Amino acid sequence: MTKNNTQYDTDTDTLNRNKTAPPKKYGVFLLNDDYTTMDFVVKVLTEIFMLPEERAIAVMLLVHHEGKGLCGVYSRDIAETKQQQVMRLARQEEQPLQCVVEEV
Repeated sequence: MTKNNTQYDTDTDTLNRNKTAPPKKYGVFLLNDDYTTMDFVVKVLTEIFMLPEERAIAVMLLVHHEGKGLCGVYSRDIAETKQQQVMRLARQEEQPLQCVVEEV
């Protein structure tokens, strides 16, 4: 009988060691400034984050009034890619828009 318990405990230990935590999620946020146009922020939200225009306007207003707005939640790699796309487009359009990635 001890042998069966030992086998069971070994199986349980193996199961516990093989469990992995779910991947962390990261939010991509736009930050407010006094120069970036509202139209450009909506363009970023619709083209890069694929938000419908109505939702993009709501997020843009959140950025404008609260200073920061969540664009989406992704795995780290995708969040960083989105951030790079935003920054590249902002440079091309000569807009000072800032975008940050934070663990959520």
